[in-house]
Amino acid sequence: MYLPGSGLIYDGAHTPGSVSAGAATADGRGSLRVLVVECDDSLREGCVAVLRGEGYAVSGVSHGDEALKLVQKRKHDIVLVNLFMSGVSGMKILEAARTSHEGCLVILMTGNPSVETNIRALEAGAWEYLAMPFTADQLQLVVGRAAHHVLEGRTPEAPRKGAAPVGDSLIGVSPAFCRAVDLARRVAKTNASVMISGESGTGKEGIAQLIHRQSRRNGKRFVAINCAALPAQLLESEMFGHKKGSFTGADRDKPGLLEVAHNGSLFLDELTEMPLALQAKLLRVIQDGVVRRVGSEQEDAVVDVRFISATNRDPNEAVRTHVLRDDLFYRLRVVPLHLPPLRERVEDIPLLANHFLQQYWHRHRAADGETPTLSPSAIDLLTSLPWPGNVRELQNMMEHTAVLSEAGAVIQADDLPGNADAAAAAAGTRGWPAHLMSRAYHSAKEAVLAHFEREYLALLVARADRNMTKAARLAGIDRTTLYRLLEKHEITASDRKANDGAVLPLARPRDGDDSRVAQAD
Repeated sequence: MYLPGSGLIYDGAHTPGSVSAGAATADGRGSLRVLVVECDDSLREGCVAVLRGEGYAVSGVSHGDEALKLVQKRKHDIVLVNLFMSGVSGMKILEAARTSHEGCLVILMTGNPSVETNIRALEAGAWEYLAMPFTADQLQLVVGRAAHHVLEGRTPEAPRKGAAPVGDSLIGVSPAFCRAVDLARRVAKTNASVMISGESGTGKEGIAQLIHRQSRRNGKRFVAINCAALPAQLLESEMFGHKKGSFTGADRDKPGLLEVAHNGSLFLDELTEMPLALQAKLLRVIQDGVVRRVGSEQEDAVVDVRFISATNRDPNEAVRTHVLRDDLFYRLRVVPLHLPPLRERVEDIPLLANHFLQQYWHRHRAADGETPTLSPSAIDLLTSLPWPGNVRELQNMMEHTAVLSEAGAVIQADDLPGNADAAAAAAGTRGWPAHLMSRAYHSAKEAVLAHFEREYLALLVARADRNMTKAARLAGIDRTTLYRLLEKHEITASDRKANDGAVLPLARPRDGDDSRVAQAD
C-alpha cells in the first residue's frame, strides 16, 4: 500500500517482525530510542508506525528547529531525517546529533540520492541513506542494520571502531552490496550452508569470514581451501587427510582440513574447479559427517562442519554443463548469496579507495607523516573505470599509490598508476556519444539524468492535467519530492512544452488548494 504523499510504500500484508533486519532482537529494539524528522505528515507517521510495530521506542517531529533542540537535549540511538528540511537542513541536524551524543547513528532520507550527495553525507558522519520513495521493508532493513550496530557496540567484545584489517572489502553503501552483507549477517546465526557467487575480486572470502565471525562457531577454526590451486590427488589429501603409506611420500598419518575444521567453518573457494569424483566423496561427508582418509579402509573421524562455498561462475550454469554435481549443489546452496561487481557499486569506490589508501599508507610508512588524500579529479577517474579485477584491482592500485606518494600529498588523476588512463580510454569505445565520454563519470551521469528528469517531469505533469497530487501519485513519489525536482531544474510557468502546451507550476500550492495549476495566459 502506498501512503499518499509520503514516499513510503507500506505492504498491508506485512506484520511487525516479519522481515529480519539484522541481529537486533525484539527485546533489544525496545531499548533503542529512534527519532524521525520529516515535515511531510504522511511519511513521518508512516515511518513511526512501521518502526513502532517493530518494537522500537519511536518519536517524530515535523520541524527542523524542533529536531535540532531535541537531538541536543536528549540522546537518541538512531535519527532518521530528511536531508531537505525547511528552515534547518538535515545536514545541520546530522552534525548536531553526532556532536551532542557519541554513538548516535543518523540515516538521511533523500529524494535526490546523487553520488556527490551521498559522499558528502557520509563524510559528515551519516551512517546510511534512504532514497525516496522507499518501502516499509527497506525502512526496516536499514534501521535494523543500524540497530544491530548499536546493540553490538554495547557488548564488551564489540570490534573497535576503525580496526578493520588491511584488505577488508566489506565497505559500501550501494543497495545491492548492503543487501548481500545484510543477508550474510542474518544467515550467520544459523548453521545453513551458504554458496557465494560473484566475479573474481569481489570479496567472496571476506563475506565468508564475516559469516563465520558472526556465527556460533566464532571461537572455532575458519579453514579455507582453494579448489583450483591444487591437483586432484593433492586436493583430496588436503581435504580428507591420508594414511601412512597410502602414496609415495605419505610417511605418516595426516588429518585433513575437514577434521581440522571440526565444529568450525570450511570455506571451499572456487568450488566448481573441484573434480567430480571428489565432489561425490565430499557429498558423503556433508550427508553423514563421516571422514575417510585417503588409503583408509575405515571411518577415521566424525566431523561437524559448517560449509561456505564460493564460485566465480554461474552455479546454475555449472550444474547444467555437469561441472558441478546437482546433488552437491543443492546441499551447499541452502542460502545463495551474490556479490555485485565493483562497476555496479560506483558509489562505493571513493569509500573503498580512501580506506585502502589509508590502510596501506600506515602499513608501508608506519607513522611517517600525514596520510595522502584523493583529489576530486582522482575520484572522478576512479569512478569512471570498468574495474575488471573488481575490489582486488582497486586495492592493488591504492597500495601502488600509497607506496609512491609523499606525506600529505593531494593525489591527482595523473598520479594514479598508468593503467588507469588505458582503462578509461577503453571505456570510451562502447558507443556512447562523444560529448559524454569526454566528461568525467559524475558529470556525464548528471547530464543524462538531468535530461531524463526534465523530459519526464514535463510529460508527467501534462498527463496529470497539471494536478500536482495526481502527478505525484502517478510517479510514485510524494508531492514534496515532486516540487523539489521541479525547483531543481528551475522549471517555471514560462517553460511551455511542445508536446501539448502544458505549463508547469511556478510555486507550490497552499495547504487546502486542490493542487491544480492554472494555465498561463
